[in-house]
Amino acid sequence: MIEIWPGDPYPLGATYDGAGTNFALYTEAADRVELCLFDDADVEERVTLTECEGFVWHGYLPGVGPGQRYGYRVHGPYQPARGLRCNPNKLLIDPYAKAIEGGVRWDEAVYGYPFGEPDSRNDHDSAPFVPRSVVINPFFGWGHDRPPATPYHDTVIYEAHVRGLTIAHPKIPDRIKGTYAALGHPEILDHLTKLGVTALELMPVHQFVTDQHLEEKGLSNYWGYNTIGFFAPHNRYSSQGQRGGQVLEFKAMVRSLHEAGIEVILDVVYNHTAEGNHLGPTLSWRGIDNENYYRLVDGDQRYYMDTTGTGNSLLMRSPHVLQMIMDSLRYWVTEMHVDGFRFDLASTLARELHEVDRLSAFFDLVQQDPVLSQVKLIAEPWDVGPGGYQVGNFPSRWTEWNGRYRDTIRDLWRGEPATLPEFGSRLTGSSDLYQDDSRRPAASINFVTCHDGFTLNDLVSYNHKHNEANGEDNHDGADDNRSWNCGVEGPADTAVEALREQQKRNFLTTLFLSQGVPMLSHGDELNRTQRGNNNAYCQDNDLSWVDWSDVHGNWLLMEFTQRLAKLRREHPVFRRRRFFYGRPVRGLNDIAWLTPEGQPMTDADWNVGYARSLAVFLNGDAITEPDRRGRRIKDDSFLLLFNAHHDTIGFTVPKDYGEMWLTEIDTAMPIIVESQVSRAGETVPVAGRSVQVMRRV
Repeated sequence: MIEIWPGDPYPLGATYDGAGTNFALYTEAADRVELCLFDDADVEERVTLTECEGFVWHGYLPGVGPGQRYGYRVHGPYQPARGLRCNPNKLLIDPYAKAIEGGVRWDEAVYGYPFGEPDSRNDHDSAPFVPRSVVINPFFGWGHDRPPATPYHDTVIYEAHVRGLTIAHPKIPDRIKGTYAALGHPEILDHLTKLGVTALELMPVHQFVTDQHLEEKGLSNYWGYNTIGFFAPHNRYSSQGQRGGQVLEFKAMVRSLHEAGIEVILDVVYNHTAEGNHLGPTLSWRGIDNENYYRLVDGDQRYYMDTTGTGNSLLMRSPHVLQMIMDSLRYWVTEMHVDGFRFDLASTLARELHEVDRLSAFFDLVQQDPVLSQVKLIAEPWDVGPGGYQVGNFPSRWTEWNGRYRDTIRDLWRGEPATLPEFGSRLTGSSDLYQDDSRRPAASINFVTCHDGFTLNDLVSYNHKHNEANGEDNHDGADDNRSWNCGVEGPADTAVEALREQQKRNFLTTLFLSQGVPMLSHGDELNRTQRGNNNAYCQDNDLSWVDWSDVHGNWLLMEFTQRLAKLRREHPVFRRRRFFYGRPVRGLNDIAWLTPEGQPMTDADWNVGYARSLAVFLNGDAITEPDRRGRRIKDDSFLLLFNAHHDTIGFTVPKDYGEMWLTEIDTAMPIIVESQVSRAGETVPVAGRSVQVMRRV
């Protein structure tokens, strides 16, 4: 007989204090709650929680400690039309579980009715195939760990997948490949620091589930946007086991990255869960308190509102949902020491009813929170609901993935006409999106590629998606990729490949020298290809993994990327804290837009539909704001010569901005053996589809 004491209603979840564990579960729907404990033989023992305060059922079990596996069975009404789905035959995951063991087994004979509405509540689960919540040891030796706290304007983000970045690295020990430990390995740290990376943005590491239809095809939910545990690090990425080892390993990874000066940002999915629509499985929230966790359809609450395209949406009006999300975010900051979050489909978080509300309760809570208001907050500013694209409309302390930046830069370099005016705005921090809201250039997270879509290599190698491996007859994934294959679809001869390499250098140069925060997708610096697949969400194989086998063969692009990162890091004119004012500083404007002839751009020049070339003068003397130590900054001045036309164009070095100019970057060449010096008034040939970066000397 297990001894149980009354315990406390807070904190929610399972909390070990060194002598025993307190269990607390919120549910307004329950008539009775059973805590289920499992021994090493998977024998289940049930303990009824008799204490309930404010709809929180709780109890303290002395002697129960880290590694204990558990779950809940919730007794109560089963009336789907009213939104009530209690079913004590279902073992439920604790919404506040800090670790989870195992995964979901999509076997109807075993699991019951995962994809069909049962006529009664007699559908039983089978114990060995249902995930278990795990009690963890919260204690960890952080030592002198401190957050790097890199200012946004100094930040360079590297978006990566825990498994995909490390699984194929030849110098990482086999036993830790594809894990959190691998991310903290010196080989990965060295690679990131050489690239100038200051923040590692990890694709979802919350415990997630692979969908049944993918498993039946022999595929998996590789990306992980299908959360089943908002407090638990995904157990498959652990080399130290699943009974709490994943928590210790994650913390050690963060500590190692911090020692290297690299922040950790998590891609988080608080808009929906892995339980899907009304035909989905009962794994946790659905069986605990369905109507208080999910947005249900008025009039027939069997069905779920879906603004995410995944089957359900969390009920952001519910104080309990908001509490869970805020508790989760604070946990990852205070206990796991992460430095920020990227919010998947963030517009959904703003939906209190059906419209996007910029001042929704969630953003108000974050704004006033003393912990969360101090970390990096990045929004993916869209969802699938009406008015879902909200780029530029998030609160002032938030930054946003700037999809308009991506589209404009792609259009410019594929030769799309009439892009110069918008290109000018994107290059200088998208002031048309952020300045009116008293925001700064760093509000724009600039990217050309990310996990969703073509890799950089594929962006210049394919005009069309090639997603046949996903098993959906190539119907999945975006059709509008704004890509250009340089004349041949897929692998090509040497001449075409040379042009493709030049295009990659164009994209990277534009990205690193734009105002705002650059984000590089993992492996782009190594020519990573997905062979034309622009939706590799289900491909956990060499199609999506970073290929480290030919690092020496890719050294030119690696070295070029490193050189760009160094140029940006050493020159604050490329990472201004404030927008350009367009006014004189020491006789010259802080920025000037020039024609290839070296003359100031007129309205007519901007609006010529076929124009694809211009020069930009960046005045280093105009960096007037102080740095973090209060020191006034002065920088070199630069000329950026952009030629997106297919032929060589002669650019006249303007006479009014400096006498001597040194070429730092020329994307027509992978390396510069000897820097060219140009004088004012001279004509500099800029090859077709290339950029030259010149520094005043």
